[in-house]
Amino acid sequence: MGFKHSHYDYSLFIQQKESHQVVILVYVDDLLATGTNLKLIEQVRKDLQVRFKMKDLGELKYFLGIEFSRSEKEIQMCQRKYALELVSELGLLGGPVTSPLEFNHKLTSMEFDKVVTKNGSDNDNELEDKGKYQRIVGRRLYLTMTRPDIAFVVQV
Repeated sequence: MGFKHSHYDYSLFIQQKESHQVVILVYVDDLLATGTNLKLIEQVRKDLQVRFKMKDLGELKYFLGIEFSRSEKEIQMCQRKYALELVSELGLLGGPVTSPLEFNHKLTSMEFDKVVTKNGSDNDNELEDKGKYQRIVGRRLYLTMTRPDIAFVVQV
């Protein structure tokens, strides 16, 4: 089919035909196709359907936790649903917030110890499930793709 592997991303494939290109992103069993020529994209889709059993979901609306909307002038990406699911999963929906973060606030292990002691826990059970903690941090980092305004707080 004439696609070349991207040097920058192992899941990205590019087909160049004259001045037009078709780009396919593969994630497990999902494909996302885009390009500069609608007829070329359609032809690639048909060629893929001949080789593989596929279901065409139409225009892109939701992919990997990101909502997409398109107009003639722009493509918007939003992770509202993803963010709400994360907040709900963590049991933080409707809870109080302390924001904005204090300017030049220093986080120390002594401060962590005070919080743990204040909450009635005298051992480090707060981070007992390190895998869960790592997943939460990873999901928050993923959220910063469409919410750069939270990048600093996520990394604190």
